Amino acid sequence: MELKKLIYTVEDGIAVITMDYLKNLNAIDEQMADELQYVVDAAEQDPAVRVVVLKGSRKAFSAGGDIGYFYQLIQAGGEVNMDGLISKVGGVADGIKRMSKMVITSVCGAAAGAGVSLALAGDFMICADNAKFILAFVNLGLVPDTGATYLLAKSIGTARTMELAATGRPVDAQEAKALGLAYKVTTVDELDEVTMAFAKKLAAGPLVSYKNIKKQLYAASYSDYKQWLAETEVPTQRECAASMDFQEGCKAFMEKRKAQFQGK
Repeated sequence: MELKKLIYTVEDGIAVITMDYLKNLNAIDEQMADELQYVVDAAEQDPAVRVVVLKGSRKAFSAGGDIGYFYQLIQAGGEVNMDGLISKVGGVADGIKRMSKMVITSVCGAAAGAGVSLALAGDFMICADNAKFILAFVNLGLVPDTGATYLLAKSIGTARTMELAATGRPVDAQEAKALGLAYKVTTVDELDEVTMAFAKKLAAGPLVSYKNIKKQLYAASYSDYKQWLAETEVPTQRECAASMDFQEGCKAFMEKRKAQFQGK
């Protein structure tokens, strides 16, 4: 596959996946989701790869879904159907959790919406001190998707997940570490160096042990993820995407005004 929105390199046993679509702050559309799945599969199957790093740019890890695209559809009177995109990005998150190789997510700047899910999908998250995690879905009249609710509830429990999902408030890097989501926080300038140093340490470790630790944790906590995605997340987001509140939330975001939700 020709990569148009990612950069993929392998050196010294470390595969680095860089989301590289700065024009839209690494917003995740179906093309990027397809490319992510392709490189995740490639890294898993490549015996030269011992560890994987997933990163964005210094400005943003990922802005999540392409709200501008949704806005254009709404303005044209079209239907917004996210089922395919949700399933694809959810599949990427599942693929990362299912991988036999350790995955480090390296987060700089904003991780919003589906970007939060990708950041959470790794085995270790290293953040720059400017990182912000925003479950912004509720501000658009949507529910968290691409596994965000599932992954957060497994990590921090349902009460804290409810608070973050229902308020949409940002979580900074230090709070992410205090919640147990981030492994380490560093400066923006040191993020790549710290991430790669840890990746090299893992790459020199007991890979068979790592593989089986991941297998145990997947069986203990994530084995029903795909079923949950299909039976719960996709249909709940489908209902929200068909609501007048979503249309209002999307218009308000693009028009830089406060949304006036009607509850329908």
